[in-house]
Amino acid sequence: MSVVRLFTDLDGRIGLRPFWLGSIALAFGLLTIQWAAVNLLDKRSAAMTVAFINVFALFPWSALAAKRAADRGGSPLFGIFLVCAIVLPRELQPLLGYAWAPSLVAISTMAWLIALVDLGLMPGAGGDAPLAEQSRTAKPAR
Repeated sequence: MSVVRLFTDLDGRIGLRPFWLGSIALAFGLLTIQWAAVNLLDKRSAAMTVAFINVFALFPWSALAAKRAADRGGSPLFGIFLVCAIVLPRELQPLLGYAWAPSLVAISTMAWLIALVDLGLMPGAGGDAPLAEQSRTAKPAR
């Protein structure tokens, strides 16, 4: 699977190794951009840049999680919902106020732990071949 397809396509399956390598690459890229924004821009521009990058990163992380959830035998939507449950509570906290902070942190933490165990540690449910390769090699029924 190409790198572009790894981060942009919601179809297919990936194993543990591509999932972790993609997640590490994405996290490293995000941290690098955030560090550069904080050190090179003024405070307001840096905050806006970091917020934009965090929202923009939802799609590649959702693509990784969707493919990994499909590999585990579940729905790709499960992976997308997990990523949203991890990231969005932190972004919603300033809008809802600090009274909601403990609940939002608990939601994010539980989703992160579920994603770590289910997507990051458990083996795939099917064979090693991705779904696209299985459909190409499958013989049509007569």
